[in-house]
Amino acid sequence: MEDILGLIKLRIKRGINLAKRDTFSSDPYVVVKMEEQKLKTAFIRKNINPEWNEELTLYVKDVATPITVQVYDKDTFTADDEMGDAFIDLRPYIGCYYLMGLERLPDGCMVKKIQPNKTNCLAEESTCFWRNGCIVQNMILRLKNVECGEIECEIEWRDIPGCKGLSGLRS
Repeated sequence: MEDILGLIKLRIKRGINLAKRDTFSSDPYVVVKMEEQKLKTAFIRKNINPEWNEELTLYVKDVATPITVQVYDKDTFTADDEMGDAFIDLRPYIGCYYLMGLERLPDGCMVKKIQPNKTNCLAEESTCFWRNGCIVQNMILRLKNVECGEIECEIEWRDIPGCKGLSGLRS
């Protein structure tokens, strides 16, 4: 436990215009990986715009380790088809925690905007905002290695009693 900094709550909200891997549609699900952790959502039958609204929790040992998001099409008799992948870089999000005076912000107040660029998978500008004493980042990830598709998700940091937390990272 001493090497764990805290938890990331990752909400996989929905898929947008995902690739068709069956005749007319797909049966998509999402696999999330970080270090040795691997979690997945339920699959949604015959839908290229699925709504999962599932929360997955990952422990974080190193904020420089990205979260990998992979989308697959569930198949019954053959191997599941790949439908693209993306990653979440936690460092811009974690940087928000070092801003001063956050605890005085009203709920819903924007803390930081993160622009899409060549080093991230953001499809559009992503906003970090203050909600219930935590910073939440909403984002739409553009899937790579596929002809189309995006995943909307949200991350939120949670400290764990007895773990280092983010305060030990300040330099």
